[in-house]
Amino acid sequence: MTQRTAIVTGAARGIGAAVAKRLAADGMKVAVLDLDESACAATVEAIKTAGGDALAVGCDVADEESVKGAVARVADELGAPTVLVNNAGILRDNLLFKMSADDWDMVMNVHLRGSFLMSRECQAHMTKEGFGRIVNLSSSSALGNRGQANYSAAKAGLQGFTKTLAIELGKFGVTANAIAPGFIETDMTAATAERVGVPFEDFIKGAAEMTAVKKAGQPDDIANAASFFCDERSGYVSGQVLYVAGGPLC
Repeated sequence: MTQRTAIVTGAARGIGAAVAKRLAADGMKVAVLDLDESACAATVEAIKTAGGDALAVGCDVADEESVKGAVARVADELGAPTVLVNNAGILRDNLLFKMSADDWDMVMNVHLRGSFLMSRECQAHMTKEGFGRIVNLSSSSALGNRGQANYSAAKAGLQGFTKTLAIELGKFGVTANAIAPGFIETDMTAATAERVGVPFEDFIKGAAEMTAVKKAGQPDDIANAASFFCDERSGYVSGQVLYVAGGPLC
């Protein structure tokens, strides 16, 4: 198969880092994007140590010029980016009556505007090459979650965005799919535990008990799903939302 160049946003740590490493192991060259380029060093080093090819790129996914510059750099240094995983995300949790307009806007800008800008910029390379894979990170919170009106709305919006991309880009050989993780052990969920005043280990145990498989998810669980969607052999799978959540959700 042709060696592809992949971009993974928010790849300095957690789910993004796991996805970047997995795609590199699958044989792709990987651009590791994050707001702080220096924070990507560990992910890039891990990929290179394993024999892969990776590039750290600083990028604010919510800023149009930053996105254009980052994608152009990736194309110049690694090759046309025909695989994109929109993973970058932030939390600004609060109950509705306490949530500020800035809390709402920041979450929408990173998750929705960021995925839009990155997808729009990368699709030019994908349609030219006649091949593309876009994977958007949604969440089980898209079904609704107390204290996350902004995050839930953004993650639900990404599902509609994904399906529309699949419809518009399918005839160019580009697929678009979404992964909706349940509880995954990351720095982000650790921050949530701290916000609600629960020790992280207890938070993990509680989340695990709510799943059918009675365990918490790991970043590699999401990387495995991303690997499937990004594979050249997955070209007949598009517009789908895969819940990776340890069982069915009500």
